[in-house]
Amino acid sequence: MGISILLGKMRRGEPVESLAGWLDQLRPAVRLDEVRGLGPRDQARLYELAAGRGCTLDSDCVPGAGPLREVIHAGRNSLPAFRDFQKRFCPPSAPRRPPVCWGYNHQAMAPFTGPGYFVAREDEAEGGVRTVVVDYTALPDERPPVWPAILPNTARLSRFIYNGTRDWMWKVSEGVTVGRARRESGWMDNWFVLVRL
Repeated sequence: MGISILLGKMRRGEPVESLAGWLDQLRPAVRLDEVRGLGPRDQARLYELAAGRGCTLDSDCVPGAGPLREVIHAGRNSLPAFRDFQKRFCPPSAPRRPPVCWGYNHQAMAPFTGPGYFVAREDEAEGGVRTVVVDYTALPDERPPVWPAILPNTARLSRFIYNGTRDWMWKVSEGVTVGRARRESGWMDNWFVLVRL
């Protein structure tokens, strides 16, 4: 059964937990193929369905990762072009209070847009659920040596893409999250789905 068919069933009342169970039983490569098959409307719908399913840095972004060890999440966004990308996360070299992770966006247009560095943290969403926020208004203090140089999100074309943006994420299943971008002016019509590799 394809994910769009299952989402159609969920529109008719099937709970999001059934999608989570279906995704969890797939082989990682198949799970990624299914997620990459989601169109913008499906991504928006998935975000609505997963709302309230909080996620955490330790369990959903960097489970088991040591200091400055990257964890790659392959993604698909709802933009009209350059839809495949990766969010790469890592814990800092020493624990921080409150906890954070460092990260950047790995994608084909990076020479023009910059790496899109961010600080991921947990915050309280509406309804009191804690979830992960990818904050492009903050920059990491450090990076793994294999990552590109840290550039502010006001540089290059990044100022039109990442600058002033925060992504709010919900957990879909083990290893799958969904997010939506927000700026001070409000929610944007930009969604994405990530699969942890």
